[in-house]
Amino acid sequence: MELREFAERVLFATTLEEKLRSPGAPGDELPGRALDAPDAPGRPAGLRFKAAGAAKAEIPSAGRLEDERERGRLLHFFANHELLATELMALVLLRFPEAPGEFRRGVLRTLQDEQEHTRLYLRRMGECGVEFGQFPVSGFFWRCVAPMESPIDFVAGLSLTFEQANLDFARHFAGEFAQAGDEASAKLLERIHRDEISHVAHGLKWFRRWKDPRLTDWDAFCRQLRFPLTPRRAKGFAMNIDARRDAGFDSNFIAELSVHGQSKGRTPSVFFFNPFAEGFITHGQGFTPTAHQTALARDLANLPQFLARQDDIVIVPRRPSVEFRQTLQQAGFPLPEFVEMDGPPEKRASSRVTRSPSPPSDGGEGRGEEGRFHELHHRKLGSLRPWAWAPDSIALLEPLSPCVTGEARTATHHYNPRVAELYSKAWSAAFLHRFRAAHQAEPWLCTCDEVGVAVHSPAEALAAISAIRARGHHRIVVKQALGLAGSNAIRLWEPALLDTQRRWMEAAFGRGETLVVEPWLERLRDFSVQLEMTRRGLELRGHTGLINDVRGQFIANTVAPQSRRVPAEVAAAFPNSARIAPRLHALYAELFALLGDELHRADYLGPLGLDAFVYRAGDEQPRLKPLVEINPRYTMGRLALELMTRAAPGCHGLLQLINRAQLRAAGFKDFLAYARALRDRFPIKLAGEPVPKIYEGVVCLNDPAEARVVLAVFRVSPSPFSGTSLLD
Repeated sequence: MELREFAERVLFATTLEEKLRSPGAPGDELPGRALDAPDAPGRPAGLRFKAAGAAKAEIPSAGRLEDERERGRLLHFFANHELLATELMALVLLRFPEAPGEFRRGVLRTLQDEQEHTRLYLRRMGECGVEFGQFPVSGFFWRCVAPMESPIDFVAGLSLTFEQANLDFARHFAGEFAQAGDEASAKLLERIHRDEISHVAHGLKWFRRWKDPRLTDWDAFCRQLRFPLTPRRAKGFAMNIDARRDAGFDSNFIAELSVHGQSKGRTPSVFFFNPFAEGFITHGQGFTPTAHQTALARDLANLPQFLARQDDIVIVPRRPSVEFRQTLQQAGFPLPEFVEMDGPPEKRASSRVTRSPSPPSDGGEGRGEEGRFHELHHRKLGSLRPWAWAPDSIALLEPLSPCVTGEARTATHHYNPRVAELYSKAWSAAFLHRFRAAHQAEPWLCTCDEVGVAVHSPAEALAAISAIRARGHHRIVVKQALGLAGSNAIRLWEPALLDTQRRWMEAAFGRGETLVVEPWLERLRDFSVQLEMTRRGLELRGHTGLINDVRGQFIANTVAPQSRRVPAEVAAAFPNSARIAPRLHALYAELFALLGDELHRADYLGPLGLDAFVYRAGDEQPRLKPLVEINPRYTMGRLALELMTRAAPGCHGLLQLINRAQLRAAGFKDFLAYARALRDRFPIKLAGEPVPKIYEGVVCLNDPAEARVVLAVFRVSPSPFSGTSLLD
């Protein structure tokens, strides 16, 4: 018998007997012409594929394997996979008759193993009272691999993806069967596990022979796969490291796969960190971040991963290192898919090997990646989630709008002049004026005189400053209505304006900017309220303590247990704290209702942070400024709340940004040395079942080995935090 005749019989036969019949020792003298892949292999009526998109088959859980029929149903699931592998191996022999003879002989040997595996599964599940075809069977493997354009597509898709995943599944379910007392099925899975190692090794050998030699195995593998195949499909519930080593994978490939995250079915949302939205709103695409700002954005580019789910995508300039992702994984954080922004075309390596099994002759240099931004244009996406909607995120994400299936809104719809207005401190001041005027009977609220006033000319500014000082407030702050925190304000401590202060305001008005003038208040407690505007209305996500420096730049957020309540220290700042707490909650319920109406009119959907503080008034009484400004975007406070989902119940959290000045003050030359000291002082401790969470310890949220200007740190403790100096 010729190898082609045998492969045709396996592929097109409509009985299991023909498909599983051994070929003996076929020759390969007449390989014939290349065959186009059929829509489906020949099969008995009961084993034809269920329709694409039909409900997935439910794999019996370990607890249900005590039941013999459930064990048979699981074996039925595995038997279909083995039969599919057999058919796909027959197809590759027919699709690529010009492939090297050594490769074709290796495929034949593997195909015969798969025939035997299928026969063994049929026998064992028959002993469990289940017949093949009794349950619907999936054709997913076929739909993913059959369109292969070259032999390397085959080894990447079947050998290095589905068969590699079986290194995990076979070992895992062997243990589950053994635990259920089914030694026969356990031994069968162990045998298949051993055979699978050699199958994967065969595929890896040829993959290395055909891949671009400039790329590592991992980078070439990621580039070769065509969605919906992804590296994540190459691993099961728990990675079987020893089996991969036996198959010949190098340590880099194994490490990369261990931390790789990518959706296996759920349509992912796309996250992107753009922290300078106010700058782009003020100046448009003409805004140029400083070198320090650019470095900060690059250092913290991965932070949206803590807002994302495991199946989501985070766009980054450069994906975090394997070592850093492993530390996060060990701390219990799920890892999303990282997609790198596209570089100049001349720096991109060729993305796929096509029909030719030899390496491509051209292509740029560059570091291989799991994914590039341009590849997202061909995927279905659930939603777009930048840190903030602004001209910079619109420019990046608008091309992806046609791919979005979860929202009937384009990227440009998320950002319009009414949304841009929400960023303005003048808008927040006007909103607070209206809200305060409706609550004149509340003596513990800020007075209308203590709310900022928007001014549009030097004359208006001078008049506002004089009026505030006439009321007894000698210290005043003047803010740009739109501007980046910490660099958008001046403080007027002197009785008369200095020339530099006057010139600063005149320059702002000359640029057409609005300024907000307000008294400087002696703050006792700062806090933030984190909200989400949905189609159902404004929803509370929680509260955080807020620590800023004297220039208004962020230092840290604290999160206490039961964060949906107003922080206890805020209520405690008032003399009758027990009575003030319910009044605070009632007050904010009214504020949220009014704010929700405003957001609805602006057609805004998404995250929102609201800053507030308690201060000491001139009569020495504490008062509340319930809204300083709103931030219609993600904030560090929201990030802190999301991080707390990985903390054990009852614990406290601290999110802090460490800059180079703080680094030097602590006596460290670089962030890596600082991170090591933190790790030694506060090692991660996990507790709880079934998913352990952090009850104590410190996690660095961006890679300290790569950080240049800032390191984000998250600390968990069973006790409240008394300060922000982590190493004291």
